[in-house]
Amino acid sequence: MQEISFRNDILPLKDKLYRLALRITLDSAEAEDVVQDTMIRVWNKRDEWPQFDSIEAYCMTVARNLAIDRSRKMEAQNVELTPEVREMPDTLTPYEQLAQDEQMGIIHRLVNELPEKQRTIMQLRDMEGKGYKEIASILQITEEQVKVNLFRARQKIKQRYTEIEDYGL
Repeated sequence: MQEISFRNDILPLKDKLYRLALRITLDSAEAEDVVQDTMIRVWNKRDEWPQFDSIEAYCMTVARNLAIDRSRKMEAQNVELTPEVREMPDTLTPYEQLAQDEQMGIIHRLVNELPEKQRTIMQLRDMEGKGYKEIASILQITEEQVKVNLFRARQKIKQRYTEIEDYGL
């Protein structure tokens, strides 16, 4: 087993931890605090690092749990996150860009309306590119539960988006 280094193995995870915490807390300052607290907790457990199967999964689990605790304390509202960085072709007319912005706004709102577990799984799978096994390890659930929750989340967003587009609901 390789030697784990805080600088090389854990510190580079701070952006992923921040995005995960932000998705849960919906507050930039809280997410930054979660990342800082996670780093401190992981550092304090440095004697146990060799026992972990995946230091990244351990860090993500700590960050997730801290973020959930903080968001429950804040009783966070489901508001839109900071705008996602998107590549937009230069050929969009102002009308097309407005329509695309509205579509993205609807999708963000629908994602934020999902239960916390489904939101987190979508974040880890679709935005962070994590595998089912790794997500299951981070969330301490089975791979089957990850797949079911991801399927349900995607279906719910698709169904609600279609209702909004077709019927204005």
